[in-house]
Amino acid sequence: MDFRPTAEQTLFRDQVSRWARQYLAEGALRRAQAPEFPFDVARLAADAGLLGITIPEADGGQGGTLMDAVIAIEQVALVCPKSADVIQVGNFGPIRTFAEYASPEQKQRYLGRLLRGEAVIGLGMTEAEAGSAVTDLSTQATADGSGFRLNGGKVFTSHSVEADVFLIYCRFGPGTSGIGSVIVERGAEGFGFGKPARYLNGEQWCALFFDNVRIPPENVLLGPGGFRRQIAGFNAERIGNAARSMALGRHAFNVARDYVSVRTQFGRPLCEFQGIQWKFADMHARLEAAQLMLYRAAAAADHGLPDAQATSVAKYLCNQIGFDAANEAMQAMGGMGYCDETLVEYCFRKTRGWRIAGGSTEMMLNRIAEGVFGRRFSQRPDPGRSVE
Repeated sequence: MDFRPTAEQTLFRDQVSRWARQYLAEGALRRAQAPEFPFDVARLAADAGLLGITIPEADGGQGGTLMDAVIAIEQVALVCPKSADVIQVGNFGPIRTFAEYASPEQKQRYLGRLLRGEAVIGLGMTEAEAGSAVTDLSTQATADGSGFRLNGGKVFTSHSVEADVFLIYCRFGPGTSGIGSVIVERGAEGFGFGKPARYLNGEQWCALFFDNVRIPPENVLLGPGGFRRQIAGFNAERIGNAARSMALGRHAFNVARDYVSVRTQFGRPLCEFQGIQWKFADMHARLEAAQLMLYRAAAAADHGLPDAQATSVAKYLCNQIGFDAANEAMQAMGGMGYCDETLVEYCFRKTRGWRIAGGSTEMMLNRIAEGVFGRRFSQRPDPGRSVE
């Protein structure tokens, strides 16, 4: 199978690259060191048609493919790593789920602002006792007249400090079939926030608390039984995660390559030492391999729902190799890679987080093993065995 970009994709790639260099190169380091979401970049990206690439034109999007969105993430990340988050949130994750399943009235209320870069949507999945085991979530939507009352809480919600609207996974009833999702707006009565905490990558998050929050019927996205549809769409989110991991690893690789080409020690450029040559040759080969697996998963997804096995392989490899590339780039640059004078240390911190977010690398290995053996492996204890 040929994974070389088509003529249209090549033209699009070059256009995005020129746009990024024109609008994002200046200030890239400053953005990386700032904790807030760059809404100025989001508005620029919206004007350039880089938000809603994967969303149908009928809903205000560009009607493009996942591969187009991956290409956009890569080209933006090579210039301004922080701005790749803007392309991600405008094409993958909750915005895609929302566009896929929202009613026309819900789209009219929220989607326009998101696609114009005026607002950002948060996804509330993880709870204190429900991380990788997301079906253990306990946030409850209890029937109340024509609507519901929401009680519970979420942690590690992306963009929770800035988001105006949140897509919240919740339980309408027992079991997996009882899980669905609702829309909650910032400022809703009973909707509270914890004290902001800071991730290693410098971004902030805060816990979400729901104390009898009124959910009118028009704010239900997917009711009971919606979980399987939502989680199937989550494979697309993993492609976006993988794209950023790989692209930031390549950004760090490029910076370090240029550095060792001119930095001298013992009277020679560092690139003339075989140890450095092998380090960069290995990074290059592994980044190329990760990119091919990412493209395979994205191309397959453009012909239907993303394949869980291909996506798991791509996410695992991109998470691992992207981080390794950033780590080795930092090592090659020494003190200059370790300090915040360059973006290499930022790429290191960001790529480390994606080995956890969106399904940890360990969970991806579990999923890959199921594909290898053609059977499911439960990670839960056997109910017939006692646990001491």
